[in-house]
Amino acid sequence: MSNVKYDPINPQLFKENRERFIAQMKPNSIAIFTSNDVMPRSADGFHSFRQNSDLFYLTGIDQEESYLVLYPDNPNPRGRAVLFLRETNEHIAVWEGYKYTKEHAKEVSGIEHIIWSDRLKRLLGSWCFSAENIYLNWNEHGRFDTEVPYKDVRFVQYMQSTYPLHNFQRSAPIMTSLRSVKSEIEINLMRIAVSITGKAFNRVMKFIKPGVWEHEIEAEIQHEYLWNRATGPAYDSIIASGNNANVLHYVANNMQCQDGDVILMDFGAEYANYAADLTRSIPVSGKFTKRQKEVYNSVLHVMKEATAMLRPGTIHEEYHKEVGKIMEAELLNLGLLSKQDIENQTEAMPAYKKYFMHGTSHHLGLDVHDVENRYRPFEAGMIFTVEPGIYIPEEKLGIRIENDVVVTNDNPIDLMEEANVIREADEIEEFMNS
Repeated sequence: MSNVKYDPINPQLFKENRERFIAQMKPNSIAIFTSNDVMPRSADGFHSFRQNSDLFYLTGIDQEESYLVLYPDNPNPRGRAVLFLRETNEHIAVWEGYKYTKEHAKEVSGIEHIIWSDRLKRLLGSWCFSAENIYLNWNEHGRFDTEVPYKDVRFVQYMQSTYPLHNFQRSAPIMTSLRSVKSEIEINLMRIAVSITGKAFNRVMKFIKPGVWEHEIEAEIQHEYLWNRATGPAYDSIIASGNNANVLHYVANNMQCQDGDVILMDFGAEYANYAADLTRSIPVSGKFTKRQKEVYNSVLHVMKEATAMLRPGTIHEEYHKEVGKIMEAELLNLGLLSKQDIENQTEAMPAYKKYFMHGTSHHLGLDVHDVENRYRPFEAGMIFTVEPGIYIPEEKLGIRIENDVVVTNDNPIDLMEEANVIREADEIEEFMNS
């Protein structure tokens, strides 16, 4: 029996991830990771549970009220890697369904020692007083900002008040470093997420026509996700027809698609907690106008050039500047920028940003905007989106194209291309009209 939709993951992934984390811990240290909360929604309702990405990365456990304790120098071998789980009973089984047994959790995580979580605080006392350092987790994503006292925050506060004389260490820098480079098992899980996303794109290309509503398109995408055992969307889908495409994070999805519009769709399936991230811009009528196709092909050209730049040793900021130069030339050819605009631009505000105002790429993995160090050179095994766009409010036209790409020591591997997710304008028109 299982509590998840996806197929079992090789526990070797989680064993190796724990070993890599332990290798970066200071001597005689303990590290503790907690699961996410089940977040309240309203009245007596709750949002669907989504596991803390770091805990999942180290254990594969997809359940609330779970804890991982790593204490590699523990004199007692049974206390060197311990998974704490919520103990189930007949009442929980009737009202909430299946929860991990110790045996199942051992199979999933590769951790031998499983203890019910009601014993966590008592055991932590003896372990922490033997350790010199305590590693605690915290969401240090550069874009994260919230006033919600989520589980990691409360746990850090508890630990600091309970063990005020200890040396506390940050787990996040180690986790960011480790998670930035994907193993082959992870890449293959993301291949599945990409494949499901591609199927959803094929489905909506056949569905879209003048008069359909953006939310109906979103419903078709969701259907394909669930049909293919995805957990669900990796993020809120953007279904932006006409001028809505010029709102970068448009998620209202409540407008009717009109003949002559281009619709920008940014969506991605999540499979086994790993994200895909796709953007396609297609004609509602099944046929681009001459101008729409010109803009589309300019974006596609920039995308292809940017993909080729994803090589080991590249620095993120320099990469985006080089992409900007290519975009500048395309905007000049499209008549959107003049030579005078380019002569008057500054380094802080390049002329191309009027029509291409966001970054070209971000890391992708257990989170759609995965953890990253923007000053770390690209390495083989990193996965990036490549998503240039041109946004022209005065023409009610916004076009973005996005694929997911693996950096290798040879040529980059485009996972969308590998999954035969079409992107050429002529191919899209042919598919929509076939």
